[in-house]
Amino acid sequence: MTVSLFDQFASPTYLGIPLLALALTLPWVLYPSPSTRWLNNRLLTLQGWFINRFTQQILMPLSLGGHKWALILTSLMIFLITLNILGLLPYTFTPTTQLSLNLSLAVPLWLATVLIGLRNQPTAALGHLLPEGTPTPLIPILVIIETISLFIRPLALGVRLTANLTAGHLFMKITSTAAFVLLSMKPTVAILTTILLFMLTLLEVAVAMIQAYVFVLLL
Repeated sequence: MTVSLFDQFASPTYLGIPLLALALTLPWVLYPSPSTRWLNNRLLTLQGWFINRFTQQILMPLSLGGHKWALILTSLMIFLITLNILGLLPYTFTPTTQLSLNLSLAVPLWLATVLIGLRNQPTAALGHLLPEGTPTPLIPILVIIETISLFIRPLALGVRLTANLTAGHLFMKITSTAAFVLLSMKPTVAILTTILLFMLTLLEVAVAMIQAYVFVLLL
């Protein structure tokens, strides 16, 4: 049972070829390209409204210099939301349950923010390593602690996304298995378990969207 529960997180292969690249390419095919017409269809209008609202929310606390990150941050969030939601469909694979993929997204973007901060405002960037008003004997210890916390940040981003999605998928797998087993023995309990599974699926859709937003927001 333990092995079968975690089989869903194994990277699928076909004729020895990993299909992870196909799973990562699929989200970009699902979204229509904007047209040059004055009036678009409902799908393009909804897509444009969603992108505009998210861009406003994520860039509101930033200065004008940070608005150049709008394209990459918005694209990343739409990409993660699509991967997370597609992974809830039956017989699909969720690439964002792989810690290696999440770290490959978090580390380069985190490193870019650190390097750009050191280049543009080196004094302010280094000042975050030492809180104001720190007693002199504690300065070396706090600098070490803040440096460690800075380097742990991309690991925390990747682990948070992986752990939330993995836990949700495992809980759904266990609940669906319980409903199937109880169907012949206790139909009433099986119906209640199925209702719980339906509510859990709705919760996982919300978690998939929220975790993608939190990932980009913390970046």
